[in-house]
Amino acid sequence: MTRSRAFSDRPLPLFSDIGDEADAAPLPQRLPSYVAGHRERLRTRFIAGGADAVPDYELLELLLFDAMAKKDMKPLAHRLIEAFGDLNGVITASEARLRQQEGVGDAVLVRIKLAEAIARRMARSRVINRPVLSSWDALLDYCHTAMSHRETEQFRILFLDRKNVLIADEEQARSTVDHVPVYPREVVKRALELNASALILVHNHPSGDPTPSEADIAMTAQVQDAAAVLGIVLHDHLIVGRSREVSFRARGFL
Repeated sequence: MTRSRAFSDRPLPLFSDIGDEADAAPLPQRLPSYVAGHRERLRTRFIAGGADAVPDYELLELLLFDAMAKKDMKPLAHRLIEAFGDLNGVITASEARLRQQEGVGDAVLVRIKLAEAIARRMARSRVINRPVLSSWDALLDYCHTAMSHRETEQFRILFLDRKNVLIADEEQARSTVDHVPVYPREVVKRALELNASALILVHNHPSGDPTPSEADIAMTAQVQDAAAVLGIVLHDHLIVGRSREVSFRARGFL
């Protein structure tokens, strides 16, 4: 079983030859006037009106301007939005899937994954070392940011102290598209190592539908029983889907 340290971010791959895009071609020494004018107008509109003043594909354009400084990025932004559904889908897409798209090379990939890393750290900062039960919406936002667009299942545990302050968030396992192995003994063992008094289980359903399976319900009961023997409380089990989540406590499973 693979474990990560609390709130650790997986390092980005070591990219080489930054800027060598898949469809790179000889570029003019200066931007064509229509491209330069478009970029300036887009920047001005964004500065004046913020994110609400531009649609998703133009936000993506702004992000990618410096990836290929002398190329019109609008067609690539449109292709990526079409391929992944929305801006969130683009930013959270896997490296392998992004590289399958025409025009995506190292420079574009780095900027997209940088945006994802920033978004995750911002969401994380709103929940770490804070009472979880009084900042529930922030916790849900963090879980969705970190997990809702993953293409394989991931199982995470949120460890809380006696005051229900989040002291650690660790990825315990990841596996196939629709199954991840979870071992209650290992969950409880790690809680004892961290001196945690309570737990929240979180995993995602890559299908997008967060409806609990019979296996999800059985596993949750096993973890709850194992934790209770040692006086550790299981507050909830959250299943994160593409656009919503399911709380076991709210559904009456806990």
